[in-house]
Amino acid sequence: MSALAALVDGPARPDPAEAADDAAARIRRWTQGYAPRPGLADELVGADGAFRGAWPRFLDRLGRLDDREIAARFLSAERHIRDAGISYRVYGDKQEHPWPLGSLPLVIDAADWAELSAGIVQRAGLMERIVADIYGPGRLVAEGLLPAGVVAGSPEYLRPAHGLSPPGGRWLPIYAADVGRGPDGRWQVLADRTQAPSGLGYALENRMVLARAYPDLFADLHVERLPGFFQAFRSGLAAACERSDPRICLLTSGPYSSTYVEQAALARYLGFLLVEGDDLLVSDGLVHVRTVAGLKRADALWRRIDADYLDPLELRTDSRLGVPGLLDVLRRGGVVMGNMPGSGVVESAALSPYLPRIAEALTGESLRLSGPRTWWCGDRQGLAHTLDHLDALTLRPAATAVRGPERDALLAPIAFGAARERALAALRERAFDWVAQEPAPLSTMPTWQDGALVARPFVMRVFAAATPDGWRVLPSAFCRVAEREDADPSEMRAGIRSADVWVLSDTPVDTPTLVLTTPPRIRRIAGHLPSRAADNLFWLGRYLERAEAVIRLVQAHLGGFGEAITADPCAAEDAPTARRIRALLKEWHCVEAADLPTAALAQEALSGRDHYGSALNHALEARRIAASLRERLPAEAWRSLADLRDTLVFSEVFTPTEAQLRGRAERALGHLSALTGLAHENMNHGTGWRFVDIGRRIERAINTCGFAAAFCAEDASADDLGVMLALVDSQIAYGARYLAGVSRDAVCDMGVLDPFNPRSVAYQMGGIVAHLEALPALAADGLPEPHRRHALTLAGTFQTAQAAEIDGEGLETLAEELERLADRIAGRYFPSGAEALRPEKLTGLA
Repeated sequence: MSALAALVDGPARPDPAEAADDAAARIRRWTQGYAPRPGLADELVGADGAFRGAWPRFLDRLGRLDDREIAARFLSAERHIRDAGISYRVYGDKQEHPWPLGSLPLVIDAADWAELSAGIVQRAGLMERIVADIYGPGRLVAEGLLPAGVVAGSPEYLRPAHGLSPPGGRWLPIYAADVGRGPDGRWQVLADRTQAPSGLGYALENRMVLARAYPDLFADLHVERLPGFFQAFRSGLAAACERSDPRICLLTSGPYSSTYVEQAALARYLGFLLVEGDDLLVSDGLVHVRTVAGLKRADALWRRIDADYLDPLELRTDSRLGVPGLLDVLRRGGVVMGNMPGSGVVESAALSPYLPRIAEALTGESLRLSGPRTWWCGDRQGLAHTLDHLDALTLRPAATAVRGPERDALLAPIAFGAARERALAALRERAFDWVAQEPAPLSTMPTWQDGALVARPFVMRVFAAATPDGWRVLPSAFCRVAEREDADPSEMRAGIRSADVWVLSDTPVDTPTLVLTTPPRIRRIAGHLPSRAADNLFWLGRYLERAEAVIRLVQAHLGGFGEAITADPCAAEDAPTARRIRALLKEWHCVEAADLPTAALAQEALSGRDHYGSALNHALEARRIAASLRERLPAEAWRSLADLRDTLVFSEVFTPTEAQLRGRAERALGHLSALTGLAHENMNHGTGWRFVDIGRRIERAINTCGFAAAFCAEDASADDLGVMLALVDSQIAYGARYLAGVSRDAVCDMGVLDPFNPRSVAYQMGGIVAHLEALPALAADGLPEPHRRHALTLAGTFQTAQAAEIDGEGLETLAEELERLADRIAGRYFPSGAEALRPEKLTGLA
């Protein structure tokens, strides 16, 4: 007898399996207080009080885990979210919030899911045909099936898109619907999502997290897999393009988008190029990506920005997110787009009352999935019904969201006093902006709370993709669950969590093969790197190196390098070497004043938030840049950046000692070393890695010139030279090479000119020259471009110089030249606006 059977029916005879008894007891404890609200459909308990659907299988398997193991799995999921940096932003909020993933999935059996999927496929095809008619022949309006006001009055109707023939033949390469169960237990559509549906990436992230937490349950319960859907979606976009090997881009509004994390996850998983509007340029009727190798054609754009921001020439003139001239490219058929601009017109709730008749007319079928009964107030009969039954209906915006104090009043099923008057005034003034709906209380699902299951409202977003073989539904969904029973989970915000959705098959599921029957042409490059991404990678390397330089200075001041060539140079705060370190920290804007006590100065330089030169601010800036590079960096890099940040943050009520500060500095250097190792060992050594390394090497060279100017002066003391060796991490190498003690020229040679020392300036220049030679050139004439000539000149200076000839003024000049080299590299590889360059083709060769 299974554990769940023992719970529901009681054991028919003594059961010798102690494990089954323990599992039954656990399930009984989890569910004994489970009580869905009367009149609502619930996923766990049916109308007859019995467990429904796939839940008995799931609970029976989960019940075999003891409480300690369950807690450990919950904790591992939370830790993975933190380490991977999975987060989201509430609309209008600049702060990232950790992704609130629930510990339990929503489980649905295969038969129930098949019924829902059939309705989603029907609805996706219907919406595709409606959008095509609205922007094409307009028969639905002409034949009276759809009021003209529903179309023309929608802010999502884009007049410039009328007459467009979508390249590839699809208006909606992807469709989504928010669904829930009605009181009768049947699925119903709460909203259609055709503009730029979000949540697909979070559904993918949810699955990856829970598949790691429950690998055994995942396999034993035959959970449907997701790769086949994503492969089909990618194939559908590729098949719509003209070229056989198309470049597909995911167009984002940038790192401050509320769903940027999921966009980066999708780009990484699907192999799409993540681009912003500034990365794109229209030329010769085509869309091009600005890359470090010049302009490269974009064949398809999967947009994740609202349509009215797409083209500032024809739509919103104040948009800085789109691409000027993009609509003209669409008219010419120059780029495939998903979804097409203007497709959001069918998201309007005002369309709902007319969908059944439209479905009958276009498909000859009745709608499989209906929604709450709706009346559009722009229709006379709809308005009359609304006014007659206002106290029993919910007013909702037909197409645009209402924000501010009026929102609750207008959306309340029953409005009294001033609230009722505001609702009536809104109807009198612009009735066509509103729809009235019968209240549709959301169904509930079980969530984990304080060691037990509780019923909470949920909304599930289901996705369908247009593929060469027809519509295909993702065998999972993006589910949002309220933490309180009276909250609305229609959008992600405080108090709302997400849940993975498991579709349980009755038989073992086939894992889709990713092996291609027709192998592609072998290549060893990852594709062309967008200029913006190269710029961010370059500065990521620079900020990490800046943080390391500050930490090493602090460590030197604290005497934290262990056994050195000389005695502790900073035993006294007023020692000449200590004063030089303090002066350099102040010059680099790490501290406000150089005369602070040692511990206070070290803490401010490490973790001060008010000084942009502190190690913490450099680390935070690196983390901000890394957030825009999620699709390009190893997952471990984000964890190391989080560890670095946490190490450099001190509690406001905690005053650390010098020893504790030294320990923090050592741990921070360890995290920076881990990041360097990840870059070298986990990043493909292609163009992106080269820009990270160029940034690091330029910054290290500049900083080392500054160190040498401060600590390798002609009158440098043994303490000064000892600090210089510590700052360039060369004490051991120097001691092995020179047994007689420290010498100014020998230390200067090792730190500045030695081509074999990985910390020297000369070594950095050798690496920079090698990287620049490997980067793509715009001309094929074999001549070095200006930035390469500059780098070769600087490298030659370090190769031919002698330590005895180097002085402070010369080092400052070399540091300035390195800054100019950085500017030249930026001007060549990171252009914006009209400065983007094309590769040149040689003509006239013999």
